[in-house]
Amino acid sequence: MKPAPFDYLRPRSLDDALEALSSGRGAKVLAGGQSLVPLLSMRLAAPSTLVDINALPDLDHVRVDDAGVHVGALARHADVLSSHDVRRVQPLVSLALSQVAHATIRNRGTTVGSIVHADAAAEMPMVLALLAGSVSVASRSGTRTIPAGELYAGPLESTLHHDEIALEATFPVLGPGEGVGFGEIARRHGDYALVGVGAVVRVEGDAVVSARAGYLSVSDVPTVVDVTSALETGISEDSLAAAGVLALGELDPADDLHATAAYRGQLVKVLTARVLRAAYDDARSRS
Repeated sequence: MKPAPFDYLRPRSLDDALEALSSGRGAKVLAGGQSLVPLLSMRLAAPSTLVDINALPDLDHVRVDDAGVHVGALARHADVLSSHDVRRVQPLVSLALSQVAHATIRNRGTTVGSIVHADAAAEMPMVLALLAGSVSVASRSGTRTIPAGELYAGPLESTLHHDEIALEATFPVLGPGEGVGFGEIARRHGDYALVGVGAVVRVEGDAVVSARAGYLSVSDVPTVVDVTSALETGISEDSLAAAGVLALGELDPADDLHATAAYRGQLVKVLTARVLRAAYDDARSRS
């Protein structure tokens, strides 16, 4: 199918972009376009105007400092994935990005665009939620920072206002004693995951002090579950299995064309145990 007719603007300053976006509720931001363009083609989205921000300066950065990883709105997945500093400071970002679609998509798609698209089947919204990151946004009224816990309002729905542009996502650094893990199961390489799990585990010696797991393709929004209580007795097959059961009790897998709810539930339990073990081993290796 072809998209419905729309106006196209390519501003060269942030002020001009914000002005164009505020001119009507039907305007949409175009960055990488890997999510929006298919929706246009299927007429699942019909904006009155596309505001292409690719000509805006200083939004393609990938920076690392003491606060974490800062990814600009025009930084492509591939740029973030290739950064050794990102892998060193917050390896979960790199682990998850390596599983995003195919290289062609990663070369064009933007990490911030994926986050604010708010697809619960995508990797990066879950990673931001699990790491308690944030997104900086701007409008003609000024700028604000949205914590990940306040970013997702529902399926494919973020709390950005219609006249706001996301400028940057921040992923906090890996803390002392922490390790990470990530895994997902898809029908084919590059497909959306049937279930994906990320984990952050913090240890003191051999003991687990904190364990959180994040889930994609399970609930309507990216969901994080604290599973520390299941691992208080240590890491074992039984405790890891208990963590999977605990996590599943907080989730709401559903049937669709690709998998039954029961199958997704089984994947939650298996992947939770597998990824928590990987995160624990990673934390021990860093201690």
